Amino acid sequence: MPLNFVEELRWRGMVHDIMPETEEQLLKASTAGYIGFDPTADSLHIGSLVQIMILSHFQRAGHKPIALVGGATGMIGDPSGKSAERNLLDEATLAKNIDGIKSQLARFLDFDSNEDNAALLVNNYDWMKEFSLIDFVRDVGKHITVNYMMAKDSVKKRLSSESNVGMSFTEFTYQLFQGYDFLHLYNKYDCKIQMGGSDQWGNITTGTELVRRKAGGKAYAMTCPLVTKADGTKFGKTEGGNVWLDKERTSPYKFYQYWLNASDEDAENYVKIFTFLTKEEVEGLITEHKEAPHMRLLQKRVAEEVTRMVHSQEDLDNAIKASNILFGKSTADDIKTLDEKTFLDVFEGVPQAEIAREEINNGLDMIGALAAKTGFLGSNGEARRELKQNSISVNKEKVKEDYIITEADLINDRFVLLQKGRRNYYVLKVS
Repeated sequence: MPLNFVEELRWRGMVHDIMPETEEQLLKASTAGYIGFDPTADSLHIGSLVQIMILSHFQRAGHKPIALVGGATGMIGDPSGKSAERNLLDEATLAKNIDGIKSQLARFLDFDSNEDNAALLVNNYDWMKEFSLIDFVRDVGKHITVNYMMAKDSVKKRLSSESNVGMSFTEFTYQLFQGYDFLHLYNKYDCKIQMGGSDQWGNITTGTELVRRKAGGKAYAMTCPLVTKADGTKFGKTEGGNVWLDKERTSPYKFYQYWLNASDEDAENYVKIFTFLTKEEVEGLITEHKEAPHMRLLQKRVAEEVTRMVHSQEDLDNAIKASNILFGKSTADDIKTLDEKTFLDVFEGVPQAEIAREEINNGLDMIGALAAKTGFLGSNGEARRELKQNSISVNKEKVKEDYIITEADLINDRFVLLQKGRRNYYVLKVS
């Protein structure tokens, strides 16, 4: 017997709409279900992590998860929640994006299991590319009325938009394409449920209707709430843009920091949505956090769990090490283990000065490093005063005026970290 998947999502706050009898179907038998992913980039971002977690819970409960990558629908554009039509993608770009997405999904879903509920990755371009317009209109279009399509919120919002952008026929047909995906998966894999964000309810129910009208079958639907932040800013966004699952786009350090910087209210939601901790573990953590909120136990646990899942234990360890550097809990050896990207992420916005490699090879004195050659401090006199007061560090270790910076001090053979007091950092960059 499958585990109670719906109940598991319900206590985590991950159920928004659910079609009648869905829970009964999932308790009765192992069931195939799918979620669609948008292949507009070669990486998913943390906005997609909710859907990935749902599919993972689905498989853990004994059901068969199908991840559908919208190679065909990616060429069209979904109007749901959008105020303008998006750029369309070519085949080569889509193929590259799909490869990137599968490797990320494989960290959460077991595609290689010998069990009946092994995960499956499908691309709707595979069954749509040979579908002629005449066949589509005849075999699919006639089963869904324009009145039915016009009643969908995603369509109504776009048509009533004050921007007068309107909606192209391309976008208007999107729900038919998505509905046909459900019908295809129903016929080929006995897929009986589609899941997604609450903004997808209209598209998903078009699929259940198409299954009913064309195949005479019973299909189900469930959506989860869209994740929002307590301060009203958009989840998954920073000043630098999206928080990606690909470490080349968002370093593990920045990824870890995103979760670490969550508010108490958000962290209480995140620990339910973005971890596999049990209900008892979550309730215990929340209680412990409220007793000592300054310790930020919730934020730390969420950041650790998610970074480890998306990246690796090694990436998590490096992110923690990098985080500790800013708060004085590290040594020169710790700093020298950081890769260049992480080092630059940690000290983003810190004043930098370029020094010729020859200067380092010959040995750079501290007055030159702090003032004469860099301008970090206002004058040579100020540099001498700070050095006498024992407030200057090189790579986190206190130095005197007679210290000479050499190649041995270089981090990644390129950088030297200078520090005045506890909070003032400067980066020497060797060119």
